Amino acid sequence: MTDQRTNAFGQPIGEPVSGDFPRPAPPRTPMRGHYCSVVPLDVEAHAAELFRAFARDADGRNWTYLPYGPFDTEAGFLEWLREIGPKDDPLFHTILDARGVPVGLASYLRIDPASAVIEVGHIHFSPLLQRRPEATEAMFLMMRRVFDELGYRRYEWKCDALNAPSCRAAERLGFTFEGVFRQATHYKGRNRDTAWFAIIDKDWPRIREAFTHWLKPDNFDAEGRQITPLKARQTD
Repeated sequence: MTDQRTNAFGQPIGEPVSGDFPRPAPPRTPMRGHYCSVVPLDVEAHAAELFRAFARDADGRNWTYLPYGPFDTEAGFLEWLREIGPKDDPLFHTILDARGVPVGLASYLRIDPASAVIEVGHIHFSPLLQRRPEATEAMFLMMRRVFDELGYRRYEWKCDALNAPSCRAAERLGFTFEGVFRQATHYKGRNRDTAWFAIIDKDWPRIREAFTHWLKPDNFDAEGRQITPLKARQTD
């Protein structure tokens, strides 16, 4: 039987929470990995390479579930980056490949240091990053900062409930599906039901170990293909 905590009135209450709050806000410092780096967005330095990387998505389908884009011109893309670049929430980062070339974007958002809750979002992987070890490592680096460096209790992933690839990615990365908020918002002239996923600090040690094993060089063949899937590692 589960040990249920109660107060002096016999009412069930949650388990105690210890630690210092608020937790620190995410710093604007790089996160370095073996295959990639996740660095604060530098608009002037990253814009041109990011635009070229995203332009490889010729029909613009990777922008479907984002509230902005696609951008037809580099000038328009640069204008958007200059608008979002200085913000602290969302706090945008550029994903650099092993050569230091910008190949994607991701951000921390809905940052709540008092509750120690933070979300990852605005994830946009160019075709140069999709289905590569760098993409997975980038997500791991951002998780590791949240839990190991900043001591947050909860890390969220939200997406359009119709965005099946994003839902699959969340589950592969170790997030737990928590439900759908109907008519949570609207964008691009259409409704969005939002699927909620999360990792909490109790989940993190198991998930961190799974990533650590998956990212080892001997888990990839000569063509860079994974040998053991990440999800299988998590359920061993």
